[in-house]
Amino acid sequence: MSPNSPPDQPELIRGVGLAGATTLNMIDMIGVGPFITIPLIVSAAGGPQAMLGWILGAVFALCDGLVWAELGAAMPGAGGSYRYLKEIYGPRTMGRLLSFLFIWQLSFSAPLSVASGCIGLSHYAGYLWPGLDHALVERTLHVGLPGLGALEARVILMPGTFVAIATCALVVFLLYRRITAVAKIAELLWVGGALAMTWIIVAGFMHFRPALAFDFPPGAFRLSHEFFTGLGAAMLLTTYDYWGYYNVCFLGGEVKDPGRAIPRALILSILAVAALYILMNLAVLGVIPWRELAQHSGDQSNYVMSVFMQRIYGSWAGRAVTGLIMWTAFASVFSLLLGYSRVPYAAALDGNYFRAFARVHPQHRFPTVSLLALGGVAMLFCLLRLADVIAALVVIRILLQFIVQAVGLIVLRKRQPDLARPFRMWLYPLPALLAIAGFLFILVARKNFLREIRYAVVILVVGLAIYFVRSWRRGEWPFAAHPADAEAAG
Repeated sequence: MSPNSPPDQPELIRGVGLAGATTLNMIDMIGVGPFITIPLIVSAAGGPQAMLGWILGAVFALCDGLVWAELGAAMPGAGGSYRYLKEIYGPRTMGRLLSFLFIWQLSFSAPLSVASGCIGLSHYAGYLWPGLDHALVERTLHVGLPGLGALEARVILMPGTFVAIATCALVVFLLYRRITAVAKIAELLWVGGALAMTWIIVAGFMHFRPALAFDFPPGAFRLSHEFFTGLGAAMLLTTYDYWGYYNVCFLGGEVKDPGRAIPRALILSILAVAALYILMNLAVLGVIPWRELAQHSGDQSNYVMSVFMQRIYGSWAGRAVTGLIMWTAFASVFSLLLGYSRVPYAAALDGNYFRAFARVHPQHRFPTVSLLALGGVAMLFCLLRLADVIAALVVIRILLQFIVQAVGLIVLRKRQPDLARPFRMWLYPLPALLAIAGFLFILVARKNFLREIRYAVVILVVGLAIYFVRSWRRGEWPFAAHPADAEAAG
């Protein structure tokens, strides 16, 4: 054992079956996102053609899901992308750098993802207690960087901010236990999300007016610059809403029969959630005129589904669906933090992250430091605006994880053609290429697209600096005397 290696730790328990894995994925996907982004998506697209964003989002989610399915089945351990990038590009050379950068960006993107669910829950709580949306302090911070321009962050403190922080703290408390108990909690939490979406869909179609749902404005499908920028902005939001289908891969070390369960959980959750999202959006567009949705501003845009149900059945229904959506948002945060907390743990086990993150609870056998650290950072991010959190999260994750991983699947097929693959991507390599093309489109087909890219560049540059200084001090790649021999030894 090297001096930098952590002490031996108890192994994780393979206690999550196909039903539990699919459930964890679905509650991760169906958080507060689809309930709060509908007005934003309709406004970005400029009409009911916003449905294209949901449909294309589902197509690209399935394409990328097939990337995760093949990698997750072939390398079913804790850590997900960390493990994949390391093995694809070389565990002691370029793969070590890329896997470190993945953990580094995860230190920002994972808490951003958790915080988005907590903030969304607090927004819906504002329907029940309107005072929660009152801004106490609001500041926009600017930092000028040579060659990149200005970085901006808008900080806002409301009574609802404390609700968001308390939500995150409660989730950490519930996750501080054995994985078998966690899976049972997840199945219970899923009930709320299923009830909320089912009620919204049924109520919407019972009062559905096709003239509203398909009231396309003139030139709605004209392939102009405005069409593509609107579609790109809409797809950024729907990409956020669909994300979570890969959650089971972060729990690969705790899944029973992972070669079969991981691909099936991925594909089933994507197809099921895509159907629910498309039906729900049609239901809403058939009740509330799209122009009214697009013009929603202020408080109502934070809880549009509550307004939707109130319009159909009255205030009691608005309050009831608000409770269900808050339940759903809580379930999503629960699943997100559960999955992400396993990733720094996996990196620490092989000495590529702080050793403290490898600590496992001696009795319940879950990664304690990783869970507490990510939960604490997420509480800090609850001070940001939801729209800013979503945009930064999606861009950072696409640039520093998803594109590199999709390319990596193709590299792995060429470098290790004989690797055991319990699941092989359908129509290879077409889904991987489509996923890469879709992600690139989302990055650049938006107004002011450079704003979030600047954040990703800064995170990348700082991460590279940390890695190279650390590697130089340790004598690791690329500063090892014989990197090729080190790779062969690995």
